[in-house]
Amino acid sequence: MTTPDNPTLRVVVADDQAAVREGLVTLLDLLPDIAVVGAAADGDHALTLVEQHAPDVVLMDLRMPGVDGIEATRRIHDHHPATKIVVLTTYSDDTSILDALRAGALGYLTKDAGRDRIAQAIHTVAAGQAVLDPTVHARLLAATAHPPAHPDTPPSAPPDGLTTRETEVLTQLAAGHSNTEIARQLFVSETTIKTHINHIYAKIGAADRAQAVRYAYQHHLTQP
Repeated sequence: MTTPDNPTLRVVVADDQAAVREGLVTLLDLLPDIAVVGAAADGDHALTLVEQHAPDVVLMDLRMPGVDGIEATRRIHDHHPATKIVVLTTYSDDTSILDALRAGALGYLTKDAGRDRIAQAIHTVAAGQAVLDPTVHARLLAATAHPPAHPDTPPSAPPDGLTTRETEVLTQLAAGHSNTEIARQLFVSETTIKTHINHIYAKIGAADRAQAVRYAYQHHLTQP
């Protein structure tokens, strides 16, 4: 794993198409701060590589033989939570997106993403922040949007005892903003934001930023 003395991010690539897999390995090996420590043709092999190398990030395809990307993501998230998952796939349908995020993926890109975008996503999820392709983000919001409320129906209260301000912070967090950016947008100090985030974690039972982001999407606490 990454340490202060070794800032290079360790990555496993999982894709059943040899040309795509080898191309990604070549692409990532050209970057000075990313090292590919293994490449897998299916989810089962990806799990083995994660157990052997404890990478920072897995770049995960969804449609693979045997153990597919969704199930591999779920197992990695459950048993190796320090390893973050970026889905890289040709599929951007609602079911694939939601299944991947529910399984524990923190990033979701389509395969038309360029090298810089993929590298940025790897660094972003390694830091515990979510990253979504703009098209994927739009589809996700549409799929999880609340139905229009009846005029006589009062707005529902935030879940799990979250305050209005905590809900605002969680919404900004789910959009991928840093603590500094959230503090700037809400006109409060960064220390105040950290306090809000600690309260949010306690109320929703989240251990880290990744779990809080998933909670936000599951409860429709996302920006339109």
